[in-house]
This record gives sequence, C-alpha cells and structure tokens, in this order.
Amino acid sequence: MNDYSLQESYDSYRSIDLEARAAAASPYELVLVLFDGLLDELARARGHIEAKRFQQKGRSLEKCLSILGGLNGALDYENGGETVQNLARLYDYCIYRLSDVSVTLSLEGLDEVVGLLTVLREGWDGVRAAQG
Repeated sequence: MNDYSLQESYDSYRSIDLEARAAAASPYELVLVLFDGLLDELARARGHIEAKRFQQKGRSLEKCLSILGGLNGALDYENGGETVQNLARLYDYCIYRLSDVSVTLSLEGLDEVVGLLTVLREGWDGVRAAQG
C-alpha cells in the first residue's frame, strides 16, 4: 500500500470518527471536537510543510481555515458581548496567520496559531466541565 492509499484510508477513518463524535456531542463538546480536528489538521499541515508536500499542505490549511470560519460564524454576537468580540478577533487573527503560513511556509507562524488554539481549547474544555 503506498503513502497516498494509507493517507486516504486514514482520512476516511477520521471522517467517520469525527461524524460519530459530532452526532453525540453537546454544544460545548462539539466545539471541542472542532478544536481537536483543527489541531490534528494543523499537525498534518506541519508535516506536509516539513516534507515539502505543498499540495497536501494547501489542502490541510484550507480545512483549517474552513473550521476556523465555522467556529467564527457560530459565535453568538447578539448575546456574547465582549468575550465573543474577542474570540472573533482571535479567530480572524488565526485565519490571517494561516493564510500567511500558506505562502511563507513559516513553521513559527504555524506554531503561534497552534499555541493560541491550544489555550482556547483548554478554555472551552473548562467551560464544558463547569456546565457539567
């Protein structure tokens, strides 16, 4: 089995796993599922950059941008106040940085986004835990 077939099989498995987790998730758990998928895809993008697989890097970053856009679009601007505004700005910044990474191939930029999103994911995990 070649690398492409292995990647295709893994992607299929991840897609089914993600769909199953999302179907059973509360709203907070769904956000965590999205963050987990986003962080996994960012790790794949890093591997693609390091291995100079630029077409796959582009697909990975496109998925990341799509997830960030979805997270941003799901924010409750009417009821969220300053917290939602700050999250929106942070998501927008991550989108900007990943767009830059796509062109510059900056691993430092990628690591910056991973760090920011890891902190956000921990925050969402804390909210979920507080909700019971």
